[in-house]
Amino acid sequence: MKRLFWILSLLLPVTLPAQNQKLIDSLRSRLNTNLSDSLKITTLIELSKKYQYTDISKSKDYSQQAIELSESKNLKWAKVKSYLNSASFYSIQGDYSSAARFVNLALGISYERGDSVELAKCYNNLGSYSAALGRFDESYYYHTQAYRIAVESRQELQQAISLHNMAGVFKELGQYERALDYLKLSGKISKKIDDKEGEPYNLDEKGDILIRQKKYDSAILSLSQSRAVAKKLELNINDLEGATLFKIAKAYSAKGDDAKALAYYDSATAYFERYGNDFGETEVELGRGILLMNQRKFAEAEKLIMNASNKAHELKAWTLEIQCYQKLSELYEINGDFKKSLSFYKHHQQLEDSLFSQSMQSKLLQNEIRFETESKEEQIKALTRMEELQKSEIKKQELITNILVIVVALTVILLFSVYRSGQRRIRINKLLLEHQDEIKKRSVELEQLNQVKDKFFSIVSHDLRSPMNALSGVLDLMNKEQITQDEFKTLSKELQVRFNHTRGLINNLLDWALLQMDKLKIQVEKINMKDLVATNVSMLESLQLKKVTIKNLIDPAVVTVGDRNMINLVIRNLITNAIKFSEVGDEIIVSAKDAGDFYTISVQDFGVGIAPDIQKILFEKTTGYSTRGTANEKGTGLGLILSKEFVERNGGKIWLESELGKGSTFFFTIKKG
Repeated sequence: MKRLFWILSLLLPVTLPAQNQKLIDSLRSRLNTNLSDSLKITTLIELSKKYQYTDISKSKDYSQQAIELSESKNLKWAKVKSYLNSASFYSIQGDYSSAARFVNLALGISYERGDSVELAKCYNNLGSYSAALGRFDESYYYHTQAYRIAVESRQELQQAISLHNMAGVFKELGQYERALDYLKLSGKISKKIDDKEGEPYNLDEKGDILIRQKKYDSAILSLSQSRAVAKKLELNINDLEGATLFKIAKAYSAKGDDAKALAYYDSATAYFERYGNDFGETEVELGRGILLMNQRKFAEAEKLIMNASNKAHELKAWTLEIQCYQKLSELYEINGDFKKSLSFYKHHQQLEDSLFSQSMQSKLLQNEIRFETESKEEQIKALTRMEELQKSEIKKQELITNILVIVVALTVILLFSVYRSGQRRIRINKLLLEHQDEIKKRSVELEQLNQVKDKFFSIVSHDLRSPMNALSGVLDLMNKEQITQDEFKTLSKELQVRFNHTRGLINNLLDWALLQMDKLKIQVEKINMKDLVATNVSMLESLQLKKVTIKNLIDPAVVTVGDRNMINLVIRNLITNAIKFSEVGDEIIVSAKDAGDFYTISVQDFGVGIAPDIQKILFEKTTGYSTRGTANEKGTGLGLILSKEFVERNGGKIWLESELGKGSTFFFTIKKG
């Protein structure tokens, strides 16, 4: 009875207000009159919008009529509006791929027309659909494009929408504080322009962030406020209502209040079924499965989650599919079926690695740096204009001072006082300008440190977790005697590769952390380069599985001066990098060349080579570019960044020469001993 009470209290039927029904009747009557093509298309689109949340089949029919008439008459403005209306229709149903297809059609025409309002809308829609499909690098790019266009054309509503959507991207990537900052900016603009829909959407997004931060009571409060505001303002945003109900259900499920969770899941399902939203229905199905898992009803939970997994795969909803695989792995682990658990864990890890790949994160980071740099440039331009105004004001003040000097020439004391006052103002303004320059420099330094921090935690969370989880899974199987000898041999090779990668990563991370805290001090001593290289060759040949031959051609007489530990790390990283991109049976050549007061040390491989555009960013601290090796070895890009900083701290420089398909040679210089 209690659950039924909750369902009845939440499941309110969607009915058309009398005023809205009169408007629909008026529009339908207008269609029967002798309208021009333009008015007929506009009327069809308006009818489609009115029916979107009440009769989905009628909405689709009017939308299709508008498209067909627009295309037959080749009216570009009408095609854009018709395509965007159809995109909205499909997004409400959760078919984001179809929605994106229609927006791309509208985008091409908008470029031809040079309509900045339509362009900003198209980019914002594409960004939202890309995020729903798990393509966060594309999503962030589209939203920043929309924001730039909106700023240039002074579209404050689209600016608010872009910032709101960028918050959603950072939320999905786990950067919750940054997401909340973007929501605050979006909220300020919405309040300024009296955007009534902005507040409920921002409260809904904030509630989702709070759920991920495990602040469930605060999340429920924020989500309930979102519903209350939308209802109070009588906003027709039923698509938000269904999503909000689903999130409230998730919060109650996490709190362990199963009755309320089920009631809200039922309400969300009713909305999603009404609009044919397959994506929303799949999310609810996964949520119900998780709730049944918590109740230890494993058979029912398995059926629901497996079904949700299949639907998510069909919808290409990668993030949702990852969640399904993770929960299936946990379910089978609880049931003691470790083979199935490990199998689904591998599916989960492979899809997650693919979705949150280093290349995607690199693109996202580069887009983020580009966007924030352009924002900084706008701030600098504003400061420059302020400085010019200040200089103009100084000139005016000097002129006034001179006039006053002439006027009050009879009083020497007053003349002196005015002169001193003018000089004091000039010095103060100069100090202000110097202070502004210092603030700019500090801002750049803080931005770089923040990027370094983000890079560090990205590596720790992503690259260290994967091998630890793999090792844990194998140890569980061994403990339960669920693994054969042949399977263990296969897994042990894979674990050895992961262990070697992880050990190198940990060493690099420790050195990187010490370097950023300025804890590494240079201890200069004489170094026999042949011996140092030989030590590294001996170690690396025993660890690598490719049977790559490493030739040490350095003359025993080559003696240098520098910090032995730093130079040792440089040698080790360069040889490891060469092994990574060499094929089985290749060779690597390490040699030294006299360069005046320095020796030039080179590490040459004959592997896959490096593209010219990648060569430019390999040593950049904030990029940390990396790609997989010839045997699918993973990397972080830290090794080359550390090598550059260590070489430069020892008074040398580092560079490379490479050609695709022919290999690469890394060079660095070090002082003679």
